[in-house]
Amino acid sequence: MKIVFFETDRREEAFLRKNLKAHTLYFSKSELNRKNAKKFSFADAVCVFIYSKIDAKVLDAMPNLKLICTMSTGFDHVGIDECRKRKVMVSNVPTYGENTVAEHTFALLLALSRKIHLSYERTKSANFSAHGLEGFDLKGRTIGVVGCGNIGRHVVRIARGFEMNVLVHERHRDAKLARRLGFKEVSLDRLYKGSDIITFHVPLTKSTRHMFGKSSLSKVKRGCIILNTSRGEIIDTEALMKGLSNGTIWGAGLDVLEGECYIREEKEVISSRFPQECDLRAVLRNHVLVKEPNVLITPHNAFNSREAIERILKTTVANIDSFANGKKLNAV
Repeated sequence: MKIVFFETDRREEAFLRKNLKAHTLYFSKSELNRKNAKKFSFADAVCVFIYSKIDAKVLDAMPNLKLICTMSTGFDHVGIDECRKRKVMVSNVPTYGENTVAEHTFALLLALSRKIHLSYERTKSANFSAHGLEGFDLKGRTIGVVGCGNIGRHVVRIARGFEMNVLVHERHRDAKLARRLGFKEVSLDRLYKGSDIITFHVPLTKSTRHMFGKSSLSKVKRGCIILNTSRGEIIDTEALMKGLSNGTIWGAGLDVLEGECYIREEKEVISSRFPQECDLRAVLRNHVLVKEPNVLITPHNAFNSREAIERILKTTVANIDSFANGKKLNAV
């Protein structure tokens, strides 16, 4: 097939050329849109990211198109109904960072529990005193996992490896999974009350916005740790600040902040276009939580590992090869 890749960088191009030698590949740093679609009218397939808007006019300009691969989980930038009318298959990358985000969650937790960030700053200034750096063990502690989807399940597995007790709050309960992974399914209030550490792994919806708010402070175990690697608006910043100031919350590990730019896809954060639309540095610099010594913040980086990015590319290659062999993989 003649395949055109849009919105790709050099590293991605090298990987794709190496793994798709049976096809003729073309690369464009720009997104696919109405203005340039006619230039690529010869394409049998295109691969895009979220900035490419594929609608009826784009499809009109590309009459040979049979396959659209989006290198993202979301696909609302592609006119699915129009594609179905024209029998153009659309595939996506449904998952790629489950263990990656879970591992980052524990990186935040371990840094807090063993005061790694404070130790690092102290030794940088040639101060090797351990005074005030006493940490605590994870073994025997109870972690409450809010949301037990793909990422939450990896968090549970890691926690069990540390010999932690695990409570889970999940809208759709699964007794069989609970037995297999060794966790206890509980209500959200009971999770708050019984957890030394609370970690959030839910999508941002109307029902989950400010899931942790001011009313939550009266429910949590005093001195707990809050972790959030999902979306910033899950946690009410004012409630978190109040909990930190009065000792209800001992510390927090955050990869996301309330008020950060709207992020549709994690991979968007490392795209060349994203800094033009959202300055996360300004968000971090101006955020009230940045100066708190018992708060550890990373810049929406939980997804960003070499392997996770590679999984996006491998899934895209698999989607293309499957289609070329007459099969449908990750069709949407």
